Amino acid sequence: MGVPPTRPADRTLARPRRRLPAALAALATLLAVGAGVLVDLSTPAPRPADAPADRFSAERAYQHVKVIGARPHVAGSPANDQVREHLVGVLRGLGLETEVQDTVAREAGQLSGAAGGATLARVRNVVARLPGTDSTGRLFLVAHYDSVQSGPGGNDDAAGVASILEVARALTAGPRPHNDIVFVLTDAEEACLCGASAFAADHPLARDGGVVLNLEARGSTGPVIMFETSRNNAKLVDVFGRAAQHPVGTSFAVEIYRALPNDTDFTAFLDHDFVGLNSAYIDGGAVYHTPLDVPAAMDRGSLQMHGDNALGLAREFGRTDLTKLGSDHDATYFPVPGGLVRYPGWLVLPLALLALVAVGLLGRLLVRRGRATVGKLAAGVGLALVPIVLAPLGAWLLWTAITTLRPGYAELLDPYRPGWYRLAVVALAAAVLFTWYALTRRRIGPAALAFGGLAWLALIGVLLAAEVPGGAYLATLPALAGALAGLAALNARLDGPWPVVAVTLAGAVAVVVLLPTVVLLFPALGMAMGGVAALFAVLLGLAALPVVDLLHPQAGGQRGMLAVRARRLGALPAAAATLAAVVFAGVGLAVDRFDAAHPVPTHLMYALDTDTGRAMWISHEAEPQPWTAQYVNDEGSVSHFFPALGDNVARIGNAPGANLPPPAVTVLSDTTLGTERTLLVRVTPKRPVRLLSLHVESGSATVTGASADGVPLTLKPVPAESEWGFGLVFHAPPPEGVEVILTLRMETEKVVLRVMDASDGLSDIPGFRPRPARVGVVGSHTSEMLAVAHTYSL
Repeated sequence: MGVPPTRPADRTLARPRRRLPAALAALATLLAVGAGVLVDLSTPAPRPADAPADRFSAERAYQHVKVIGARPHVAGSPANDQVREHLVGVLRGLGLETEVQDTVAREAGQLSGAAGGATLARVRNVVARLPGTDSTGRLFLVAHYDSVQSGPGGNDDAAGVASILEVARALTAGPRPHNDIVFVLTDAEEACLCGASAFAADHPLARDGGVVLNLEARGSTGPVIMFETSRNNAKLVDVFGRAAQHPVGTSFAVEIYRALPNDTDFTAFLDHDFVGLNSAYIDGGAVYHTPLDVPAAMDRGSLQMHGDNALGLAREFGRTDLTKLGSDHDATYFPVPGGLVRYPGWLVLPLALLALVAVGLLGRLLVRRGRATVGKLAAGVGLALVPIVLAPLGAWLLWTAITTLRPGYAELLDPYRPGWYRLAVVALAAAVLFTWYALTRRRIGPAALAFGGLAWLALIGVLLAAEVPGGAYLATLPALAGALAGLAALNARLDGPWPVVAVTLAGAVAVVVLLPTVVLLFPALGMAMGGVAALFAVLLGLAALPVVDLLHPQAGGQRGMLAVRARRLGALPAAAATLAAVVFAGVGLAVDRFDAAHPVPTHLMYALDTDTGRAMWISHEAEPQPWTAQYVNDEGSVSHFFPALGDNVARIGNAPGANLPPPAVTVLSDTTLGTERTLLVRVTPKRPVRLLSLHVESGSATVTGASADGVPLTLKPVPAESEWGFGLVFHAPPPEGVEVILTLRMETEKVVLRVMDASDGLSDIPGFRPRPARVGVVGSHTSEMLAVAHTYSL
């Protein structure tokens, strides 16, 4: 029996008798759910200094932040020594067994050798232990106490260190835990993760492994996100979900972070088969690694959240049997108001396939009920791809236009006040969606367009389940909820309340699942990648299309002027969203101006080749700011003169020579056996420096073995075209220098060594003019660096 044709207005999932009240109720529901999500992602109020002794107090912890972040304290500096003395004094004052691990260690993640050489550092880790009453293993609370040379580290990582000190105080104020708890405050994280590497590889307390909670900060505000775990994390995530007071974390973030070339101290522990969780707050990234990362910039609510979670997890892991945390799979998890949803990873693919089947059943029923034809459904699927592509592209074009007007943004992780720009991207995504919907609804029909959006969500869910399983829930769950809601709506009276209820609930699921990702992606990736957040904003909109349709003015069976009027009203949301995007971007440009408190970031360093007496200014700015441009006026590579700086193209300019001594190379022994030559040298800085480097010219000799201060180095083959072969960078070198043993296969009569050392601060260099108040420093490991290099033929 055939199905009678229907009017265009009937080709929808819900057509309540009182459309406006239903639409407003649906909108109010989604807004309320969204508000709940945003509140759940906000930071808690900081507790005062007189909070109960067994609770974490941000105000008590902040007193340590002020000491730790008082000034830059790079590894090996006198300022870092003072910070370490404070930490040791606090931990010993709590009655904890405390020691300083003083050693030389290799870079984490490169224990098998870098290309041709290695990175090392002299480190001094602070280690304290709270013995358990009946230990089943050890819990390690880890944070690094050193800072970069370009900033005092008031957040990165005074926040993590101060949190651990306050957690240690709270734990000692209560009953002892069953398991040992070890507090590890590492050195030289910023340089090379070498402190964590030293502890994980060589400290007796690390010999049997354990559970690691690493505390970091990459910004100054925002919720603390648990963004990385060890593999097979299901039981660890279960503990996190029930013990963390503010459990914000997603399995999608873990998948993304694992794919990125980023590292923290947590990497060193993973290299040695520890298990655990890595957490940080990441918003306010403009201050990251800059002189603006001062204690006063810290959001104490973020500090409170760090401490609440760390203390809750320490107590839970402190009483958990740590031998039973093993699992054979990763969990899928994401935050919801009031908690953390989690389910086993083996459900990911079945759920994705179920969503795909449910969407297919919805399409079949739409055809059977006369809401759409097969052709219209196919068109809906094809057209739904348009906003998925256009919204990220539009976000990229928007940011390109903004950075053209404000080029200083190119050197920032995120603008100082990014909120207006983030709203502009979301509004732009909404404008794309509403425009697309207004142009296609009448011809294709709302049911077919809703089906097309759900179809893409289901397909993306299957793709993610196969390639990025921790992120599949972002598409699978909204697709499944939308398909089930559509099936329910089609089996209820079209003009009754239940279709509206069903599609509203499906929209609420999409908001709960996708809104946190949209919010968290902005600070995680920065505005330069705001298109990713725009993509997920459009996916949220596609999942909620039936609710969008309730808000869309209807022409129904009307003709003539009434139909034209309805279509014009239908264009209003698109016009309003477009206007909002423009206004938000304009307000962002007006509000986020560079000034003394928010300076434009610039990069500059000085390098001297004492072989020739040539000195140069070097900048890594692709398009130098006006202040930088007065020093650099050419483009080129500096790797021939300064191989430790890499072979990236840089901006350079001639500089006045400075009276600076290069590092000295002293031959301690030199033996030849057959074709093999073994050379023992000491490389000694002649001034206080942050690092030393030594490189061997490829054409003079091939290094077949090497060690530095007794640490053996494993080498990788060097590319044949490389001018420099073996390379060694040593951070925080002792004043007496570093002993290096090289085993060489000689290619010429003498081996050519290029040595360099580097300190920080350009104020005493001839020709340097201090930055104006509105000109700042880029958060780079070479900002303000002063390098001196010399060649030795031995």
